[in-house]
Amino acid sequence: MPKAYVFTRYGGPEVEALVERGRPSPGPGQILVTVRAAGVNPVDWKQRTGYRRPGVAEPELPAVFGNEVAGVVEEVGADVTGFSAGDEVFGNPVTGGYAEHTLLPVAVTAHKPAELSFTEAATLPVAAATAYDGIRQLDLPSGATVLITGAGGGVGVAATQIARAFGLRVVGVAGDGKKDFVESLGALHIPSGPDLAERVRAAAPDGVDAVFDLVGGEVLEAAATLLTDRTKLITGADRETVARLGGVPVARARTAAVLDEVAKLVVDGKLRPFVTRTFPLDRAGEALRTVEDGHARGKIVIEVSA
Repeated sequence: MPKAYVFTRYGGPEVEALVERGRPSPGPGQILVTVRAAGVNPVDWKQRTGYRRPGVAEPELPAVFGNEVAGVVEEVGADVTGFSAGDEVFGNPVTGGYAEHTLLPVAVTAHKPAELSFTEAATLPVAAATAYDGIRQLDLPSGATVLITGAGGGVGVAATQIARAFGLRVVGVAGDGKKDFVESLGALHIPSGPDLAERVRAAAPDGVDAVFDLVGGEVLEAAATLLTDRTKLITGADRETVARLGGVPVARARTAAVLDEVAKLVVDGKLRPFVTRTFPLDRAGEALRTVEDGHARGKIVIEVSA
């Protein structure tokens, strides 16, 4: 029987379990995929605590963790065109990603380029796509400066690289332990902590043209003071605070076209997934703890045996 890593109710790590779970059947517009790799993201453990994106229905419990996968098409549902059994794909699953099998809606599924491994492709549908959507949303001219908070995390690493690929200067906020890493991406590193705005002003006296926040709370509030135009303030972490400050959340496109674009950036050498650790499916809980603890550098991926 295929295995999957689930949360059985809302709560902490104690509600997680590796269980046997039958293969789902693809409905119209869906494909059944044999999972080869699943990206691990902060939203995964947040969903275990009851978080849901606006407009998303409450999941049926037990629910499988995971929001981005790469794998091989096993079966296609009705009305599916452009995909066949045996195709290598990546995208956003509707039945979780920490599993041996899952369903992908073709609207948010792309063909995996041969140049990408399954592990690399599994990092793109959430973190890299969010980063791409955010940088596109800011719509800055080449040469402008963007401040990215949480620059050492999964979305931040991708956003920094994508911003650089678009010709932007990047000021990256991250812990002292990530200084060399953030600077290796081409960003000016600013350590997180008190008096953030003053330290940014000292290091970047010409100011910043936009803020892409990935931390929220006090960090977002401090970063907002650096802007006179709050239409250039976006967040992927704190909808309530950004609304109060006059900014907006990242507007996610959630399309296959965006997945194609971020994959092309990787193939062209402009975006490196930076997978720093991998775990097998039977150690999915360890993978999730690595992200939940808040100190992960780059991307964590669960690899599923073929």
